[in-house]
Amino acid sequence: MKDLDTIPAVMADLGARAKAAAAKLAFADAADKRAALEAAADAVWARRAEIIAANAEDLEFGRNKGLSAAMMDRLMLDEARIEGICGGLRAVAAQDDPVGEVLAQWEQPSGLNISRVRTPLGVIGVIYESRPNVTADAGALCLKAGNAVILRGGSESFHSSGAIHDCLVDGLRAAGLPEDAILRVPTRDRAAVSEMLTMTDYIDVIVPRGGKGLVGLVQREARVPVFAHLEGIVHIYVDKSADHEMAKTVVLNAKTRRPGICGAVECLLIHEEAREIGQALVEMLVEAGVEVRAEGLESPVAATAEDWGTEYLDSIIAAKVVPDLDAAIAHIQEFSSSHTDCILAEDPAAVERFFERIDSAILMHNASTQFADGGEFGMGAEIGIATGKMHARGPVGAAQLTSFKYLVRGNGAVRP
Repeated sequence: MKDLDTIPAVMADLGARAKAAAAKLAFADAADKRAALEAAADAVWARRAEIIAANAEDLEFGRNKGLSAAMMDRLMLDEARIEGICGGLRAVAAQDDPVGEVLAQWEQPSGLNISRVRTPLGVIGVIYESRPNVTADAGALCLKAGNAVILRGGSESFHSSGAIHDCLVDGLRAAGLPEDAILRVPTRDRAAVSEMLTMTDYIDVIVPRGGKGLVGLVQREARVPVFAHLEGIVHIYVDKSADHEMAKTVVLNAKTRRPGICGAVECLLIHEEAREIGQALVEMLVEAGVEVRAEGLESPVAATAEDWGTEYLDSIIAAKVVPDLDAAIAHIQEFSSSHTDCILAEDPAAVERFFERIDSAILMHNASTQFADGGEFGMGAEIGIATGKMHARGPVGAAQLTSFKYLVRGNGAVRP
């Protein structure tokens, strides 16, 4: 689809269909939503060869585009990862349905009984890059929360996302739910993204999941409310009280397990009294194939001012010696994207001060930042990590994709 004149009409059609589906999903039976997700998981596994074949087309596209090894890893699907997608769908299916949950209830002297209950947001637009598994995660979480969703995946994952989306529709059909509950933008054209951002008549919230360029575009142009998923400029501070062996294990995992995900550590801060372990960490990372751009430590590459506040999404890390904990806190406050930051320390006072002074969505102590993930938080999956402060923050699961309404019950009450 290359004719720009057709894109507004196509997007308006998607919006109208999603809105109609959302009206039905708002009161859909919890058992039907669960059945749809279970059937979708069955379909993904049954059609895994088809999904892997589609992914091969995307990998070829990525190679021709010159994607980095880390970005190609984000894009790649194999049988193990498809099994993980199925597991995520089943985990979301098994969760309690958030719709209708009573958040608070009280009686007023007037005789009114007031309750605040969860209700779906309506139609959610999800714009994401590279990772085709987001198609399943976003579709599942939106459905669980009673929302319709319009998915716009990245150009790199176009075929993989399409094959996974087909399985989600299979699940909806099997459960007798509206097939328009999970819709997918059928074009790579960026004009579709711009169109989504202004669809205030149809879309209730936009969730961008991708790099700085995508999120910046969404935040600049959106007229629809946005759950911001900004860069993962993730720090680990190694305190002078840190356990050295633990620091090695955690830092290596936080950087090298999957360098291309938003929870991968991008900057290492070392207390000057922990310089010995800091140097050992640099040498360990270099040996593991990571380019370490360091200040105050011996490394093949020296850090520059541009390295602070950079999300590499690759086998690159910045490292810096700082005078003390407060200097580390100041550095993080200046350069963090408010996604995830971590302290490695055995001193409880240092941990408490770090947790008190840093205001990122996720703060960790003695744990790999690769745990910054909704699935690891027990949410089954996530639609993204929200780095803003309004409505949703941190991993966005099904409960975060709801709003609430007040139900007020009386018995002929009148106001004097």
